[in-house]
Amino acid sequence: MKDKEFYKNILKISIPIAMQSLINVGVSMTDTMMLGRFGEITLSGAALANQFCFMFLIINFGLGGGVGVLSGQFWGNKDIISINKVLSLLVKLSFSFGVLFLFIGQFLPYQVMSIYTNEIEVINEGASYLKIVSLAFIFQGISTTTSILFRTLKTVKPALFASIISFFINIFLNWVFIFGNLGMPSLGIKGAAIATLSSRIFEFIFVLIYVLKIDNKIKFRIKYLFEFDKEIFSKYLKVGSPVLISDIILGLGINMVSVIMGQMGSDMVSANSISSVVLQFTNVFLMGVSNASGVITGNTVGEKNYDLAFIRGKIFLFMSIILGCFSSVVIYFMKYIIVDFYNVTDHTKSIAYSLMNATSFLVIFMSVSHVLTKGVLRAGGDTKFLMIADVLFLWIIAIPLGYLAGVVYNLSYGLVLICLKIDEIIKSTWCVFRLFSKKWIKNISLEDSDIIE
Repeated sequence: MKDKEFYKNILKISIPIAMQSLINVGVSMTDTMMLGRFGEITLSGAALANQFCFMFLIINFGLGGGVGVLSGQFWGNKDIISINKVLSLLVKLSFSFGVLFLFIGQFLPYQVMSIYTNEIEVINEGASYLKIVSLAFIFQGISTTTSILFRTLKTVKPALFASIISFFINIFLNWVFIFGNLGMPSLGIKGAAIATLSSRIFEFIFVLIYVLKIDNKIKFRIKYLFEFDKEIFSKYLKVGSPVLISDIILGLGINMVSVIMGQMGSDMVSANSISSVVLQFTNVFLMGVSNASGVITGNTVGEKNYDLAFIRGKIFLFMSIILGCFSSVVIYFMKYIIVDFYNVTDHTKSIAYSLMNATSFLVIFMSVSHVLTKGVLRAGGDTKFLMIADVLFLWIIAIPLGYLAGVVYNLSYGLVLICLKIDEIIKSTWCVFRLFSKKWIKNISLEDSDIIE
């Protein structure tokens, strides 16, 4: 608790990532506010189309998170060659998924939208958005996963700088294309998609230049992309693939939650879009601490300092509780001020108030769950356990319960949200017990990858 260097490292990693998260939330909030002027149909179309985009993003989080377990521990062990091999594998995997999702977005946009809603107007709006924004998938995937890997090397400022510039590009182009300024036609939801595509391409170019020309930690070169290391791939399958599988199934579950909300009407979708942005806004520093917990835990385990990894894990748990309580208070007392910024109907606003009341309760458990599952336990190498935790409670309990509450019995909106997110309550409790068991500490740099007792 008195290790000043430990807290300095947390701040060095978490503050830039928190700022980056804040910028990303700012982009979402700006898009939501601007598109909200066109009504619930347009706002719902973009929100539901972004659920498919979010599915792609979650897969890349899974790729980056799985590979990050390897690179974080390799960095703690000063194994630069293996990190280069890991980054090469990561880029190839991300590119492959990018091509797949690009194909779906280009040729099956209406089929994708019909999964989320049966309202024709919402489907048409969402499909027009998806066809444009899907062109960014390959660029976004590579830049996102590469930035995640570099976080494990404690390199976070380049991604922050790219996000800052991208933020202003997105806002400016939104203003130009959505509303038809500077002589351009008013494109509405298509304008928002064009702005997003442009900002994603910029991020990719910036990250590419940094990795190939500026970075001096691993000195990655294009030639590594044409190499294949069986040992690294084997380690990824054993340690990283459970993270990818877990995040894919988790992403499917989150999309299923969106499907259930879509069945409850466009007002519910719009209200949840507003509530989600507010949740992300209050959790920006939590995202930074969560990433810092993963980097520091991975490096500590890689250094084979297992007792210290456990002590730090408990400190990160305490931090997550404090941050969750802070978010809870902010959401509950600021909901009226925030919702009034949006140009939506009174009915949509009333739903948003109800959802935010429920969120103010859930956010404490979500905070603990996120820091442990995406940070401490994952970085410690406990990926198979987390795969079970992510899948089990979401699909067996939360989704069926949420469907019954929202679609079958038409319960109150806040209660429906609690049912849909009840897996966070169960998972956070289960992961706390896992943390104190110490069974999550696994050094993947060891040949046998034994559990550290």
